[in-house]
Amino acid sequence: MSRDRAGRSPRRLRSPNRLNQFALATGTVTVLSLTASGCVVVHGEREVVPAATRAEAARALKDFTTAYNKADKEYDSSQDADRVAGPLADIDGAKLKAGHKNNPGGNPAPSPLKFSDAKFVIPEKAGWPRWFVADTAANKGLPTSRWLLVFTRGSADDVWQVSYLTVLAADDVPTFKKDDAGWAEPVTADDAALAIQPEKLSRSYATYLKAGGDTFAAGTHTSQWRAQRKKFAIKPGLARQYIDEPLTSGDYAPVGLRTTDGGALVFFTTHRYEKQTAATGTEIPTPSADVQALTTGEIKQSLTLEFISNQAALDPPKNAAGKGVAILGRIEGLTGAKGE
Repeated sequence: MSRDRAGRSPRRLRSPNRLNQFALATGTVTVLSLTASGCVVVHGEREVVPAATRAEAARALKDFTTAYNKADKEYDSSQDADRVAGPLADIDGAKLKAGHKNNPGGNPAPSPLKFSDAKFVIPEKAGWPRWFVADTAANKGLPTSRWLLVFTRGSADDVWQVSYLTVLAADDVPTFKKDDAGWAEPVTADDAALAIQPEKLSRSYATYLKAGGDTFAAGTHTSQWRAQRKKFAIKPGLARQYIDEPLTSGDYAPVGLRTTDGGALVFFTTHRYEKQTAATGTEIPTPSADVQALTTGEIKQSLTLEFISNQAALDPPKNAAGKGVAILGRIEGLTGAKGE
């Protein structure tokens, strides 16, 4: 079932779930200088500079919100296709596809997303891609929650796109390491000072979900998630099989920011399948209309669901006493299904 998605354009796999409709996901839940006019000019790839100005970051958040709300209102992925990338593009696009199929006239009950109290965590770095994190409050979910959105772009000619999104309790947002000017410090994909190198987090998490171990700290998205899978793996008349795969390249590459304790908050992607097989003489439970909208084939004896999931992990310093990697948040969406 493995597929290589490395380097794919964010609009080639647009796939269901939107921020306020995560139920489809199983019920889970840079070298720049600035001109006087504020324009960005490329001057090579070695100088370490902020990935964006704070004004540029604020504009990127505003542009994303406008495009997102228009796409949600019309159930039209073309309205925000250039403002999303990677895992969020897949989740967002599938949700819009299902919504349009079931409501061709658009969203019958649109609820615009609004952000407030935005704080921007902008790293200094050389080379492309460049990225930053918007840490905001929102009008959806718990009033104490913080929405963390990772904005990225591959060149000075690209617009900022949101690739990762996580929603955390305010107390779970770590304190980021910053210099005297307020710029954050990125971590590299192969940072050996962390418990797990960011480039290995996706594979390590997929392995943990299958086999367990002590690499990850106990919690909702680790030990409890494994226990839930085990509970539902075999139920009377219905068996479930799970396959988890890493996604690490292109728009799915991990990004991380150093925290004041020497660790890092890392965003990474995984890809999984869940196959439901009915026992002889029984039937697969009828899926929701949104799931049916994304299903190919005829559901007879089995239904295979495909998901994209993005995680935010607190990766502690290597050899930190008694600390495993903590998965602070996980947002996944159904991106396809096949009946057999």
